[in-house]
Amino acid sequence: MNHTVGVSDAKTANQPGDVLTTHALGSCIAVALYDQTAGAAGMLHFQLPTSTADARRAAERPLMYCDTGMDYLLKQMACMGGDKRRMRVRLAGGAKMLNDQSLFDIGRRNHAAIRKVLWQQGMFIDREMIGGNDPMTMQLHVASGAVVVKCNNQLYSF
Repeated sequence: MNHTVGVSDAKTANQPGDVLTTHALGSCIAVALYDQTAGAAGMLHFQLPTSTADARRAAERPLMYCDTGMDYLLKQMACMGGDKRRMRVRLAGGAKMLNDQSLFDIGRRNHAAIRKVLWQQGMFIDREMIGGNDPMTMQLHVASGAVVVKCNNQLYSF
C-alpha cells in the first residue's frame, strides 16, 4: 500500500508491501528513517527549521517544523519497536526555490536544522540528496528500506 506523506506531515509503516511517498520537496526536507530489525519505516516532510519562532503555530502544526516534527516521528517509530541507534537516515530536498538569493535561504536553514536535531539525538545521516533548484519526490520502501528520489525525471536510489 502506498502512503502519501503531505507537506507538514509524517507517517510510519511496518508492512513489507508499504511504500511511504512524499512529493513537492522544494526548500522543504524529507527525512526517511528505517529500522531493519523492527521492520519499521517513517517519513517526515517539514517546511521550517525551528518551532521557537511561533509557539502557537507550532502547537497547532508541529509537523511543520524540523524540531517538533522529528520528536513526533521518533516517538511513532519507537511505538513500532524502532530504535534510533539502529535507524538508517536519508534526507532529500532543501533546494533553493523561487530565485531565493540567500534572502531567506530556507533550504539551507532546514538542512542545518535537521543536522543539528539528528546530532542531538545521536543519529547520523547515511545518505542525502540536498540542494539544487528543482523539486523532488522521495519514496521509502518498507520491505527493503530502499529510498528512491526522483528529480528532473531521473531516479536516484540509495
